[in-house]
Amino acid sequence: MPAREIKSGVYSVGAIDWDRKLFDELIPLPDGTSYNAYLIKGTLKTALIDTVDPAKEGELIANLEELEVDKIDYVIASHAEQDHSGSIPKILELYPDAKVVVNPKCKTMLMDLLSINDDKFITIGDGEILSLGDKTIQFIFAPWVHWPETMLTYLKEDKILFTCDFLGSHFASDKLFVEDEAALYIAAKRYYAEIMMPFRAAIRKNIEKISELEIDIIAPSHGQVYKNPGFIINAYRNWISDEVKNEVVIPYVSMHGSTAKMVEYFVNALKDRGIRAKPFNLTEMDLGELAIAIVESATVVVGSPTVLTGPHPAVVYAASLLNALRPKTKFVSIIGSYGWGGKMVEQVKGMLPNLKVELLEPVIVKGYPKKEDFESLDKLADEIFKKHSNII
Repeated sequence: MPAREIKSGVYSVGAIDWDRKLFDELIPLPDGTSYNAYLIKGTLKTALIDTVDPAKEGELIANLEELEVDKIDYVIASHAEQDHSGSIPKILELYPDAKVVVNPKCKTMLMDLLSINDDKFITIGDGEILSLGDKTIQFIFAPWVHWPETMLTYLKEDKILFTCDFLGSHFASDKLFVEDEAALYIAAKRYYAEIMMPFRAAIRKNIEKISELEIDIIAPSHGQVYKNPGFIINAYRNWISDEVKNEVVIPYVSMHGSTAKMVEYFVNALKDRGIRAKPFNLTEMDLGELAIAIVESATVVVGSPTVLTGPHPAVVYAASLLNALRPKTKFVSIIGSYGWGGKMVEQVKGMLPNLKVELLEPVIVKGYPKKEDFESLDKLADEIFKKHSNII
């Protein structure tokens, strides 16, 4: 994708990765992604904000050549992860007079990850200003908005906030700016669910920090650029709030049909009580979809058969994901079946130490569910209805 102008003297020079389907060998990318880098040409100095994944460094270099960039004074490293920093060594090779502008934590990480020499860095502090002549850059530390060294960059005269991974989306598009907010909302929510949700407390602090700025444009390191900053900021305010929806997410596995029958009955029981239920068969679905679903759900009910005295391995994975993502879910329960015994319930509970939730009485049946078992599922549905009624 060729270089594109955002405002006078400000260009998008990154790369689009249309075909990438997995990020960090973990996160599915149904819409591909982009590695956004931005060039700012001032009257005295030129700055490059971030680079691209090394696999796409040729596109970054081609964009700089297209703009006839013969000198880069500063390479601003917002974040040390290699999809943004990985091409810094190549840029330093092509522009040997350039200095890498970092905060102290990022400097240490880049030296470890990319073996950049100490004398190539300029270390700055939170709120520090860097002049490019007619354009002024301010640095805003945003620790734990994904990584501990994350930094935002504010271009004062043009009122552009470069947010690194914060407020981004894994969304490949030939359009520079967001045009279809509905489509982008889904991608941004998925991105938040899979990457940002564990850092809700830090995001709250940094949302307030940037609310003090005049912002016309938000330019993240992944996805499209926002000309309507309020769209993504308001979405994040909702996601990071403590408010939950009258929903129950049910990740489950069934080996011989017993747990599946319980889930089927339970979904209808919840529906009869006016509660939206979202079942996810863990052997057939994209775990990213599960992550999206738990962003705002009040309750999660895990369904599992007992396998060699414990939960099914797919449930172990899902429980580990739930524990790592730390959603604002208020209640958790477990349903499932067993053949001769085991400690499935205890083990699943033990996998969720990070969740600040109330554990509701599980429903575990021997063999195929019977009348009294369905009655127990009705009681669990009643309990969830009461709990939701008190908080929603």
